Amino acid sequence: MRTQDSATATSTIAVSATEQTVTGPPAATGQGPAGPNTPPGPAAPGPTASAPALATDPVGRGTLLAVLGVVSFSLTFPSTAWGLESFGPWSLVAVRSTLAALIAGAFLLGGRVPAPERRHWAGLAVVAGGVVVGFPLLTTLALQTSTTSHAAVVVGLLPLTTATFAALRTGRRPSRTFWFAAVSGAVVVIAFTLQQSGGAVSRGDLYLFGALLVCAAGYTEGGRLARLMPGWQVIGWALVLCLPLMVPAAAVALAVEPVRLTAHGVIGLVWVAAGSTFFGLYVWYRGMASIGIPKASQLQLAQPLLTLFWSVFLLGETLPLAAPLAAVAVLVCIAVTQRAKS
Repeated sequence: MRTQDSATATSTIAVSATEQTVTGPPAATGQGPAGPNTPPGPAAPGPTASAPALATDPVGRGTLLAVLGVVSFSLTFPSTAWGLESFGPWSLVAVRSTLAALIAGAFLLGGRVPAPERRHWAGLAVVAGGVVVGFPLLTTLALQTSTTSHAAVVVGLLPLTTATFAALRTGRRPSRTFWFAAVSGAVVVIAFTLQQSGGAVSRGDLYLFGALLVCAAGYTEGGRLARLMPGWQVIGWALVLCLPLMVPAAAVALAVEPVRLTAHGVIGLVWVAAGSTFFGLYVWYRGMASIGIPKASQLQLAQPLLTLFWSVFLLGETLPLAAPLAAVAVLVCIAVTQRAKS
C-alpha cells in the first residue's frame, strides 16, 4: 500500500489491523509521492480484526479518508509560505519537527507501541534525515525565492525520483516503458524550471532538486521498513528520533532569527506540524487500507494540481500557463509508471 508524508510523502506500509494485508511500493508527490509497482513482500505478523470490525470501514469511508490525506499534503507548501511570514526558515523547520515529534510521541506512548528493534534504527535515521529534516528544510529554503506553484511542479517529480531510488535499492529492473515515462517526466520538469528562470537554474531550483533526492531516499528506506511495522509507526519513530536534535536547534534558531507572529504564520506552523506531517499520514494510511492501492493512487494524482489551486486561492499567486500544463504532463508520466510492468 502506498502513502505520503508532509512533504507531500508516501511509503510502503504493511497494514496489520485488517485481515487483508496490503503492501506496496513507496508512492508520493510533493510531501508527498507514487512509485513503481512492486511485488508484494512479506507482511509483518500482527493482530487481525474481526469481520464485523471490517464492516465498519466501508469503501466510501476509506475514499473520504484518502481524499483528506491528499488535501492535507497539498496544503504543505502554502502553509510553509504562511509560516515564513512569522518565522525564519531554520526556526520554522526546527519548531515544526519538534511539534510533530511531540504529537507522534504522544500517540506512540498512548498506544504502548514497543520501540523498534535495534537493527531498524539505521533505516529510521535515513527516513528522519530525508523526510523529517532534509525535505522540509530544503523546500522551506526554496520557498524563500520560489513560488509555491513553481515548487509544486518541480516536486511533482518526486514519485518518479522515488521509483528510481527504489529500483536501485532493490535491484529490480523496471520495464522500458517505465524508464521512458520517468525520463520524460524529468525532462518536462527541467524544461519548466529553465523556462521559468530564463534559461538558468536558480538557487531555489537547486534546493528543490536536492529535496527530491533526500526525500526519495527517505521514502525508499521507509518503504522497506514499512514491510516490518505499520507505516505510521515508521514516520512516528523517525520523528521521535529527531527530537533530541530538533529541540536545541529550535531554541538556537528562535534566538537568532527574528520572530514576527501573525495569524497566517501561526496557522502555517500548526498545519505543517500537525496537519501535513501527522494527520495527513494517519488518514492516508487508513484510506489506503480500505480502498486499495490502485484507487488511492488515482486520487493522489490530483495533489500537484490542488497545490496550484491553493497557491492562487490562499496566496494570491499569479499562475503562469506553463505551470498547470507541466503539472498535467508530469501526472501523465506518473500514471504510466504505475501501470508499467517490471
